[in-house]
Amino acid sequence: MLEMLENNRDGILETIFGNVNHCIVVVDEQGMVSYLNESYSEFLEVDKESAIGKHVTEVIENSRMHIVVETGEEEMADMQFIRGNYMIAHRIPLRADGKVVGALGMVLFRDTEDWKKLNSHIRDLFLELESYRSKMKKLNGVDYSLHDMVTSSPEMEELKNKIKKVAPGDVSVLLRGESGTGKELIAHSIHHLSDRHREPFVKVNCAAIPDHLIESELFGYQDGSFTGAKKGGKAGKFKLANGGTLFLDEIGDMPLQAQVKILRALQEGEIESLGSTTPEKIDVRIIAATHQPLEEMIAEQRFREDLFYRINVVPIYIPPLRDRQDDIRLLAKFLLEKITKRTGKRVIDFEPEVYESFHQYEWPGNVRELENVIEAAVYLTNEESIGIQELPERLKRNHSQFDDNKSLKEIMEATEKQTIERTLKQVHGDKEKAATLLHIGKSSLYEKVKKYEL
Repeated sequence: MLEMLENNRDGILETIFGNVNHCIVVVDEQGMVSYLNESYSEFLEVDKESAIGKHVTEVIENSRMHIVVETGEEEMADMQFIRGNYMIAHRIPLRADGKVVGALGMVLFRDTEDWKKLNSHIRDLFLELESYRSKMKKLNGVDYSLHDMVTSSPEMEELKNKIKKVAPGDVSVLLRGESGTGKELIAHSIHHLSDRHREPFVKVNCAAIPDHLIESELFGYQDGSFTGAKKGGKAGKFKLANGGTLFLDEIGDMPLQAQVKILRALQEGEIESLGSTTPEKIDVRIIAATHQPLEEMIAEQRFREDLFYRINVVPIYIPPLRDRQDDIRLLAKFLLEKITKRTGKRVIDFEPEVYESFHQYEWPGNVRELENVIEAAVYLTNEESIGIQELPERLKRNHSQFDDNKSLKEIMEATEKQTIERTLKQVHGDKEKAATLLHIGKSSLYEKVKKYEL
């Protein structure tokens, strides 16, 4: 029986699913499409045979089939946006001998006219929801929610679940990660999901405020408290955020003197504006963010240890884009759609070599850098697809390094040049440190720097 099923798998699948109205897809344990029925291939407007063997994310937009394979958890009646419409999808893991060996997905629509009515109703509900979100944004200053986090990677899905767990409480959260990873989006999402969501969300960029102004910005000042003070005084960020959330971005750049006052505000629940002699009670939730190594700064006495423990109650680490390879294609498509809507240009996709270059690049600027690269490419292209020629030089070099027409020597030299370039950037041009990290002599490094004109 098992041998018959294995030998005739494709025929059996076609017999069961070939003529049904539902869209059916089957993927293997790597998320590769192993079966696609006629209804789905017609709906997607893809060649059925060419889709087989491709990763499901290359065939179906916003697919989560590969995630179901990884988690082993079924997803029933989940909404999925495909080809301009919201569909209802079932995703079921397939098991053999207790092990997940693939997944079966089904998109439901029995009658086209009924589906059009349902989809129209769903769109109307989404527009209504968007209207409410816009009103809430005006009231409390929140720009983003968790739904704005575009991802298909298991690490980011786990991060989303952690956010949902931590958001309802008043516990302080420290967001850690490189610049451009989306720390502000997560701060907004935590506030949006909290019991404080109707109250203000106030952001302070600690790195952008001069040291001599940061206390007045945070705690405010009274009328006449110093020369040039605004008549009538000014409310500080803590007071403006009272009842809501205060987001301290780049907290590692905050001067020590201000750290002392923030610690007191958190411990005592009160602030004292400049020129005032009376403390004022406040109630704020703190979300802090940094890309700096606070533990090292504590050892160097540049950051207060007691403040660190106060804000680091729940640490959340956001992985860099280079560690989220599954998200690069998905994010690129999402950002392209977002940018083309804003600019009005008709650009619908990327050439295959562009995706290849995206996956090979390190993305030191993370999602922010990816968005900037795509926006520049949209303005530069005159075609409907972005080609490698529209990318900045750093990505072109990354792609040409693996050109099939290059010799082994050329590929090795390109790799060596790129490695030295990255290392020098990492150590801010210190050649002695770079030579140590690369395990080569200093004179040898100087020769290579001259050779590659770095």
